[in-house]
Amino acid sequence: MMELTRKGEYAIRGMVYLARQKSGETAQVSEVARAVEVPPAFLAKIFQDFARIGLIRSYRGSGGGVELGRPADQITLREVVEAVEGPIIPNRCLMSDYQCEQDPACQVHPVWRKVQTQVIRILDGVTLLELARK
Repeated sequence: MMELTRKGEYAIRGMVYLARQKSGETAQVSEVARAVEVPPAFLAKIFQDFARIGLIRSYRGSGGGVELGRPADQITLREVVEAVEGPIIPNRCLMSDYQCEQDPACQVHPVWRKVQTQVIRILDGVTLLELARK
């Protein structure tokens, strides 16, 4: 079963909060954590990882904080989910390094591929801006 972990849920909440901020406005991680009801240390670690890959920008010192790394309409839900959860793979047979003896004759493999394609398409079709407006 594909299930979003708590880390994934927290990441989405935090990123949607940042998407609601005015352009150029930073927020303290503690403020974001309090607003979206996420443990501050957990969110700080998620945001640290996101800063490394450019999903957010982090500024140190007084007046520092975090902001989205790109405009909210240019960050998809898929990017956020995959940054935390890894690639969307509904079954291990879709992993590139997985060797399945049943693969040549497997009737289910194309179904898993279709599931994967549809989930990716849906998540790619939702931006942080859309989520922030809801």
